[in-house]
Amino acid sequence: MAVNLKGRSFLTLMDFTPSEIRYMLDLSHDLKSKKRAGIFNYVLKGKNIVLLFEKTSTRTRCAFEVAALEEGAHVTYLDQNSSQMGKKESLEDTAKVLGRFYDGIEYRGYKQSVVEDLAKYSGVPVWNGLTDVDHPTQILADMMTIEEHVAKPLNKVKVVFAGDTRNNMSYAWMYGCAKMGMHFVAFGPKELAPSQEVMDKVQAIAKETGAVIEFSSDAEAVKGADVIYTDVWASMGEEAQIPERVRLLTPYKVTMELLQKTGNPDVIFMHCLPAFHDFETKMAKDMKEQGHDIREVTDEVFRSRHSVVFDEAENRMHTIKAVMVATL
Repeated sequence: MAVNLKGRSFLTLMDFTPSEIRYMLDLSHDLKSKKRAGIFNYVLKGKNIVLLFEKTSTRTRCAFEVAALEEGAHVTYLDQNSSQMGKKESLEDTAKVLGRFYDGIEYRGYKQSVVEDLAKYSGVPVWNGLTDVDHPTQILADMMTIEEHVAKPLNKVKVVFAGDTRNNMSYAWMYGCAKMGMHFVAFGPKELAPSQEVMDKVQAIAKETGAVIEFSSDAEAVKGADVIYTDVWASMGEEAQIPERVRLLTPYKVTMELLQKTGNPDVIFMHCLPAFHDFETKMAKDMKEQGHDIREVTDEVFRSRHSVVFDEAENRMHTIKAVMVATL
């Protein structure tokens, strides 16, 4: 069956069928191959795109800007100090105005309801660059990276997310794995377990796709994993919770010992980045001086042959380009 996503918003993978997600992944691989061959079709020529950032970013901003420019689109970047959205102008009014100027809108910030309202009122495709509860463009890039490094179809792949399993990356992975029939293990402390609401939602999808979605605090759960994934222990705005997070999550730090427990010599390590893997950042240094080791992964793992984090980061651009091309 032909897939046509023109005019659709990209708010969460839960809005898409497995075949639609497969289409976006295939398009991502195709666009990456064309870029490496120096082939650009400029299919977004004459299009205007606005990027709304309430949360700062390196990969998301650069990926959207480079992807859009390579296909011929013009980009406007607005951070929270560059627009009146939510301050002197309502979200609804801002969305309606931007929809008159732009062909597509990207949003990266906090509430999922904001990106949903932008899609509701703007009349143009809206793309979720990250919210408190989801990060769908990251999952597309992650799946693409897995397909490049793991010699199995996605529905035979086991992904273990180690750490805070009720953060936006864990939830985004649960949505993606449920849709694509994958085996997902949320591996972390019971105090930070996924909400029952989210578990119920993904289990309902899993019944249709054959996916397996589990939570465990037992390191035995990593056995047979193809992918070990983690994220920082405290998101933006949660710095005050770092001491407690370190206490809870240190047993779930990604180490070579944890990789060995998978029993898979070819297991890959993935991370959405940025990562605390050494003490070369101001935040990691400051926390270390206060007696807190906030590294969610050891430097040994991060720099090992198992790590594919920079392929993963590059693929943000190819998959974001695919989302824009498909929906515009």
